[in-house]
Amino acid sequence: MTTDEPVSTTATTSVTTNRVRTIRRGDEIVATGRRKTAVARVRLRPGKGEITVNGRDFEAYFPAVKDRALVAGALEQVGKRSVVNVAITVDGGGPTGQAGACRLGIARALKVFDAELAEPLRQGGLLTRDGRMKERKKYGLRGARRGTQFSKR
Repeated sequence: MTTDEPVSTTATTSVTTNRVRTIRRGDEIVATGRRKTAVARVRLRPGKGEITVNGRDFEAYFPAVKDRALVAGALEQVGKRSVVNVAITVDGGGPTGQAGACRLGIARALKVFDAELAEPLRQGGLLTRDGRMKERKKYGLRGARRGTQFSKR
């Protein structure tokens, strides 16, 4: 390598805690959230409080009030709703699973954004991954637990 080559100015730092990897690229933080079969990749950067999901405004993407409250809940609980811009790419699952994945991804990104927020996020249960998944169907049954209807004759 010669001294004439330009040096990269974008520093990428990877923070790994308990198998959770969060990446900091300059002023942008990239984190991942999961819920059921949904996966959300969250990009958080300082801004005016805009939240976009898959290129659309999050009010348009999540029409249900409960899903919007779930997504914005992590930001509002720590008072950072109007301080950061969030761009989310979410895939898989349904609306509720996607909203839960977004919430976990935002909470993980906020933890790296400001280390002092880790304890309030932990106290609110926002950094805990919900491990409940759909139970598999068993042979001899109609579903995971439901059997066939009993017939006397």
